Amino acid sequence: MGLGEGYVMAGGHLAHWVSGLLRRGALGGPKGYGQSRKFVVEVFRCPSCGHLELFANQPM
Repeated sequence: MGLGEGYVMAGGHLAHWVSGLLRRGALGGPKGYGQSRKFVVEVFRCPSCGHLELFANQPM
């Protein structure tokens, strides 16, 4: 199984991954955002080198 296409949205104190291609509406915001699947983004950082890994397993 390959990776799913999507994008990360950040608002307030929470970032989340949204499935599908980013399509913009007339005012520049994401179009069709309400119909997409959304997952909370969890980020882990290596204290030694600063490498980040992001995971999106938990649905919103």
